[in-house]
Amino acid sequence: MSAPSRGRLRARVGRKAALVVPGAYDGVSARLVEDAGFEAVYMTGYGTSAARLGLPDLGFAGLAEMVENVRQMAAAVRIPLIADADTGYGGTLAVQRTVRAYEAAGAAALHLEDQVWPKRCGHLAGKEVILREEMVAKIAAAAEARSDPDFLLIARTDAIAVTGFDDAIARAQAYAKAGADVLFVEAPTTIEEIEAIPRRLDAPCLFNYAPSGRSPLLPFARLRAAGYAIILLPVQTLFAAARAMSEYLGALHSTGEPAALDARLMSFADFNTLIGIPEMLDREQRFRHDAPYGPADP
Repeated sequence: MSAPSRGRLRARVGRKAALVVPGAYDGVSARLVEDAGFEAVYMTGYGTSAARLGLPDLGFAGLAEMVENVRQMAAAVRIPLIADADTGYGGTLAVQRTVRAYEAAGAAALHLEDQVWPKRCGHLAGKEVILREEMVAKIAAAAEARSDPDFLLIARTDAIAVTGFDDAIARAQAYAKAGADVLFVEAPTTIEEIEAIPRRLDAPCLFNYAPSGRSPLLPFARLRAAGYAIILLPVQTLFAAARAMSEYLGALHSTGEPAALDARLMSFADFNTLIGIPEMLDREQRFRHDAPYGPADP
């Protein structure tokens, strides 16, 4: 991820104009987000754990697995990648290591949350949060660790479900003072809370548009009018892919005739284009030793 790309994301987020960022979980899904015309893509921790490990978002995916997915997804696209970094995988020193690793892997932004480890999906019951002061220290450590000033730090609080809405707002305000660029108040439960968050916080705010979660899902225009800077659609691509594959495999098992299901598939040619085969073969051809336009002999 180039510094100019990070700068463009920072500028876009600073407009507070509800940048829509679909989630992805691997290189192909990230490239589909880019090809659809979106300006940024999100690496979901829920989807990373599910797609790579076949496990729920309960702390099973560690730093090494998450960073490797950042590296692969960032390399697959030209648009900025916003990545889930869970709790930072430890205390302040671990958070600094996480920030450096994500930045080196090509992320343009990451978010850190104030849950107790092992964390859980923000829309599940039974969450716990660390002390506000402990998270403030983590955010300050993260801000110190980044080498690119345009690398965005997103601070997430899960306090609404634990200590209430007012404490979540107070925590977000403290995280902004500690160095967070964007504030992510997870899982508001009413329309009133959703619309109050950007009003009560000075920094750009993120809304997590989680299907079947704890938050009412307002139209994008209303979220934009409320002043949100980012709208994440964290798992929709994962759920869409899982449903399509489940339905295809169910139909295949029941009919035993794959040819009848070809209309459900992306064509071989289109998929090859998606992953860049024509361009790569053309590049390979240019560098053949016997090609008239290839590299000259030394």
